[in-house]
Amino acid sequence: MPDDVTPSPEGDYTEAGVPSFDYVRDRIENRFTTALGSTELAGETPEARSFDDKLAERDKTAHDRLEEIRRSLKGD
Repeated sequence: MPDDVTPSPEGDYTEAGVPSFDYVRDRIENRFTTALGSTELAGETPEARSFDDKLAERDKTAHDRLEEIRRSLKGD
């Protein structure tokens, strides 16, 4: 057995080799938690903060332009 594969504990598979519901659920929850943690860590980088700042600036500019257009339409 390779070193990077952890043996599954007793009771995780049936005699036919089918994984139990609890085993599958635990694996899915573990993968989800790992993905969530990776996403949170990626958001902590300077590049992510810079992107968020640029996105906020773009959204504010778009909002201001929309308000300008609305004001001009009311004046007609």
